[in-house]
Amino acid sequence: MDAQQAAHLIAQGETLEVEFKSEQRHAYADRELTEAVACLANGTGGVLFLGVEDDGTVTGARPRHGGRTDPFRVQAAIANATIPPLSTRVSLLSIASQDVTAIEVDEATTPIGTTTGRYTRRALRNDGMPECTPYPLHEMLSRTTSTGESDYATLRVHGATWADLDPAEFDRFRRLAASQPGDGTLAVLSDVEIARSLGVTEPGTAGPTPLMGALLLFGTADALARFAPTHETFFQVMHGSDVKVNEQVVGGLLKSAEELFNRFSPYNTEEEVDAGLVRIALPRVPELALREAIANALVHRDYTMTGAVRLQVGDDAVVISSPGSFPRGITLDNILDHSRPRSRTLADAFKRVGIVERTGRGIPRMFESTLRIGRDAPDYSRSTSDAVVASFATSDADAALARFVFEKESVQGGPMPLSVLQVLHELRREGDLSVAEAARLLQRTEGEARASLTKMVEAGLVEPRGSGRGRRYHLSAATYRALHSDPGYVRVRGLDRIQQRPMVLTYVRAHGSITRATAAELCAIAPPAATTLLRSMVDDGDLELRGERRGAHYVLADPPPTEA
Repeated sequence: MDAQQAAHLIAQGETLEVEFKSEQRHAYADRELTEAVACLANGTGGVLFLGVEDDGTVTGARPRHGGRTDPFRVQAAIANATIPPLSTRVSLLSIASQDVTAIEVDEATTPIGTTTGRYTRRALRNDGMPECTPYPLHEMLSRTTSTGESDYATLRVHGATWADLDPAEFDRFRRLAASQPGDGTLAVLSDVEIARSLGVTEPGTAGPTPLMGALLLFGTADALARFAPTHETFFQVMHGSDVKVNEQVVGGLLKSAEELFNRFSPYNTEEEVDAGLVRIALPRVPELALREAIANALVHRDYTMTGAVRLQVGDDAVVISSPGSFPRGITLDNILDHSRPRSRTLADAFKRVGIVERTGRGIPRMFESTLRIGRDAPDYSRSTSDAVVASFATSDADAALARFVFEKESVQGGPMPLSVLQVLHELRREGDLSVAEAARLLQRTEGEARASLTKMVEAGLVEPRGSGRGRRYHLSAATYRALHSDPGYVRVRGLDRIQQRPMVLTYVRAHGSITRATAAELCAIAPPAATTLLRSMVDDGDLELRGERRGAHYVLADPPPTEA
């Protein structure tokens, strides 16, 4: 960190990631310094400034350890006083003619304590100001499970015995393993062999001792209530804000998954659309997507938090929610590309009986199956730090788009890639998009998005217009025709020309002049077309050409003189 960056952060004031410590009266003690840095690491990381008052006034840091402060000695002191040793970056800076010590620390992947046994984390007080608060054990456990450092399913459960497991749930496991494309060899194993193969019994014990994963998968109702009280599952049907059905599903995870799916089935009504001699079914939620969403809610929920997994059927959406945030490293911006189970043990059990994707492509397949039938992709935007929420819109499907996709896939003999389905759906709804917009939609780099769009152009699915940064893509005339929406193509292509003149005039009034290149980018057209547009506006008396060659630009034409 340099002085300019530090001054900028200090000017913003204290936040969850920035802390000030005054050293006007005395040097900050190593013990207190270590606690403050560990507190930042247990939050989202950040930087601690020595020599800055709470109000941001820079008053200067004192020399440490009997002489001029040695950054490496400070780093070593912090590492030696924390468990596990905490790595930091220390900089000596001059800000406002004062010496300031900046200590940067990254977010820790596992709880950091001091050698004196103190654990704190960064949080906000009621007045909105940051402070260090005690770090409770259950929050530490939640953090380690969300980062994959520990697996809740492998926790030892004091007092749990093999008698707490339900033989009927092992039979359910065998039935699923035998009937679905999972690991069929499990179907012939005994109860104890199944549990051991899944890694949910405690190793090294004389008899089979169940771990938490065994209770969650195979536990009796009484055992789950005693040992896993946070495991709750509800099926709800809403009409407006009224709850018409509110049923608790009692049992282990496999039973809960099957029960939720079966209870929703009567509500999963279908539309039908003709595609030649074939009728295509358009359910409210595709079966594949529903199974994956239910399994994700049960397997990836945070079992250190209270709350229930809920499948809620509403008037215009089906919502599946589960307690806990996304696992560490998973965000709305990378959910299609990244897979990180909160519990690898539970995820592996569901994969081995074929309930969820074995390749880690569960979320992409959910998107594919919903977009393929003309429905919106699952919406996770309502997810928070306390819950992951997947919402499936159930309004009328785009039957024409579903028919188009079915016919194209029948001709090419295979499914369309997810990226093609995403672009088709977005263009059908929004009309056009740029490479940058496509990159955000596909969760890819701009280069990858451009390559996908180019392939769609070559396949005759979309057309480009404009050039350079102003290039945008829309559905091709052939695609609009196949969707029985020829007027849509006319609107996309034709309205641009109608709007181009007002756009150019508005720009010139705001900026004084416009060049050919700017007009091309503004109107999303090629430079020659921009020249034609600008010259026609000169001919019509709207603009005047000034300058030549590279210096050529257009300004508003002088109004004609008024007669006296």
